Formats: sequence, C-alpha cells, structure tokens
Amino acid sequence: MSEAVRLPQPDLARVDIGTVLHALADPVRLRIVRMLTEVGEAACGALDLPVKPSTVTHHMRTLRESGLVEMELRGNTRVSKVRREELDQRFPGLLAAVLDARPAIADDPADPADTEGAGQ
Repeated sequence: MSEAVRLPQPDLARVDIGTVLHALADPVRLRIVRMLTEVGEAACGALDLPVKPSTVTHHMRTLRESGLVEMELRGNTRVSKVRREELDQRFPGLLAAVLDARPAIADDPADPADTEGAGQ
C-alpha cells in the first residue's frame, strides 16, 4: 500500500492577493473551488465539469500554484482540497465573500432602460 504524497504548493505568506483573485476569476476554477468546498476533497476525475480532462488538469495546477488548493498523490489519483483555514488566516473573509457572492444579473436586451440615451 502506498502512502499519500503532497505535491508542492506555495507558502501562502508569499502569495499575493492578485494571484488568488486571478485564479478565482475564471468561472471553471471558481466552480472547482465551490465544489471542493462542498465535498471536502475529490479527485480531478470525480468533478463534474464542462471541460476536457486536460483542461481540468490545467485548472487544478493553476489553483494549486496560486495557493488555493492542496493536492495529494494517492497511488495514481490526485486528490485535491481547498486550503480553507490557511486562506482564511492569510486573507480573512476573502474566500467566504467570493464563494457566497451571487451571480451577476444578465442584461435583458429587450429592456428599454438599457437603450435609453443610446446614440445621443
């Protein structure tokens, strides 16, 4: 039986908030962080995402390198989880605010208020 090996990740004291926000700005990565927050931990292949496995791998690497996610190699499986406690210490309230944020309201092209003053 093999032991879990933790993949390299940055020291959060050396991670800038811009790096974290950039990683969370991508809708797929934000969805991954939300999913991992809900389930605790998961293998990449267990996440139901609308992208190819190679793209999931890219997003997971970005999340790990930005300090948001820690990853362990368990046999042939990479299991990920959000570094919630560490992130809350480094950036108090940030992750909660991002995860709890409501989606933006889509503009209604039929709304006359949107075209008011257009062309003036």
